[in-house]
Amino acid sequence: MLNTYIWLVDTIRSHGAITREELNRLWVRSPLSNGSPMARRTFYNYRNAIEELFKINIECNSSTFQYYIEGNEDAQRNNVTDWMLNTASISNVLTTASDISHRIFLEDVPSAREFLSPVMSSLRENNVITFLYSPYTRSGSGKKVVLEPYFLKIFRQRWYVTGRNTTENKIKTYALDRMSALTISTQKFNLPVDFNPESYFRDAFGIVFSQGEVRKVALKVDKQQAKYLRALPLHHSQSEMMDDDYSIFHYSLRLTPDFVQELMSFGSSVTVLAPPELRAMMITRLSDTLKNYEQ
Repeated sequence: MLNTYIWLVDTIRSHGAITREELNRLWVRSPLSNGSPMARRTFYNYRNAIEELFKINIECNSSTFQYYIEGNEDAQRNNVTDWMLNTASISNVLTTASDISHRIFLEDVPSAREFLSPVMSSLRENNVITFLYSPYTRSGSGKKVVLEPYFLKIFRQRWYVTGRNTTENKIKTYALDRMSALTISTQKFNLPVDFNPESYFRDAFGIVFSQGEVRKVALKVDKQQAKYLRALPLHHSQSEMMDDDYSIFHYSLRLTPDFVQELMSFGSSVTVLAPPELRAMMITRLSDTLKNYEQ
């Protein structure tokens, strides 16, 4: 059934607006239909299910009798919905690919297996969670953490939860794959009325959210790398000034270790023009790397 919901959403979105007759014609031609048309009542049942499951409204223009996806100003909810649809769509495709599974290579997301579901449950119900945490920077047994979870974020195939550490009274971020012995407490908490998760990481790259002031960043990028940055922007603030042989990309964000590491991964194809402190951070990192080889 999920395959059908995804097919309907993708088909209507791709056409912008489409009559039920045209939609039905495409449906009959799809491998999901087995050549049978979709009854009107069945279509309406699917519309209701899609609205409940994905919070996507399929509306009808009464003058043209065309169906369309109702616009939604909630960008964050759209992002989550799109991510859910993409994930479900990929999952559906892969279930039919067992005969060529030895030729398909995927990236692992280990942090989603054990603790993603209980952390999501605690977010939904505003329950405090308790767990042992063992960061890579510390050896020995894990440290007990009592956390009011505020929001979840995925970055580089790892899930992170950010919330208030009740012992330290600080907002901190924890990787789910470094947790153990997680339990959901019956203790409730209230999300601060002045806290907005989207605003909290708006000016950050990665999962380090609170270091330093927002700075204006300028990167000189060669023509080849510029194509990748256009296709997959580093940050929502990205803008570009194009030249014949290079581009200059501008950003407004905080200078975090995550961002420096990302720039390092581009090698000589990217040069930091501004601000001076980011140039200094890059030079220091490059110098330290070079010393490893000189020794």
